[in-house]
Amino acid sequence: MTTLPLILEPSELALHLNDPNLLIIDLSKPETYQQGHIPGAINVDPTRLLAGTPPIANKLPSTEQLSTLFSELGLTSKSQVVLYDDQMGPWAGRMIWTLDIVGHHQASFLNGHLKAWVNNGGKLETTANQPTAVEFSASADFSLVADLEDIFQNLKTPERVIWDARSKQEFRGEKRINATKAGHIPGAKHLEWTDTLISTDDWRLKEPQALRQLLESKGILPEKEVITHCQTHRRSGLTYVVAKSLGYPHIRCYDGSWFEWGNHPDTPVESSVG
Repeated sequence: MTTLPLILEPSELALHLNDPNLLIIDLSKPETYQQGHIPGAINVDPTRLLAGTPPIANKLPSTEQLSTLFSELGLTSKSQVVLYDDQMGPWAGRMIWTLDIVGHHQASFLNGHLKAWVNNGGKLETTANQPTAVEFSASADFSLVADLEDIFQNLKTPERVIWDARSKQEFRGEKRINATKAGHIPGAKHLEWTDTLISTDDWRLKEPQALRQLLESKGILPEKEVITHCQTHRRSGLTYVVAKSLGYPHIRCYDGSWFEWGNHPDTPVESSVG
């Protein structure tokens, strides 16, 4: 089949629905999946995209965990993966980042998710689909992963920008979630992840030109090395996809995110709250 675009419209997915290499992954809650999903879609627990081990459980899983996951899903070099979720895009985005790390770049983000599929006339099914397992051996490209030490040592590097995708309240230090510190990484630029969507009711991404202008207005520039994060690298899964879709050549994710930075005793923090 023809390689599908990163940002996939429901109308184009409909044209390829019967392709044998199509692997549709639904990262929604089980009850949402059971109520109706795209024909052929496989329901995957999105927490399998997290290492699940302390002290920072939200980090990238081990290569062994990823090998098990993608073996169970039947991922092969021919698979054209299509992703959607019921959370406005974070899990689908994190899965695309994870697939990029293991070297599988044939992955598409369904623009607008299940709601857009239905609004486009797409049919649903309630039958649970099971994948055909294969042997998948994962190797990781850690160049897509930023860690605390690297960020700490390069806080004043002018060629780098930190994109904080959390809410304005979290960024300013007015709201603290599961962390001993509130605020943001010094010098970070703020652009909330939901601002890349048409609205919180219409989960489609804004048009590319509007997104490009939005990012550049916040100082998130394509010529920079961009590192995006949120609280646990879920919301920043979406912002990773946004930057990638705009052709940003140096986009990485800090999977430790604020859960790590905001709990570390030695990390500096900026805040708008006295």
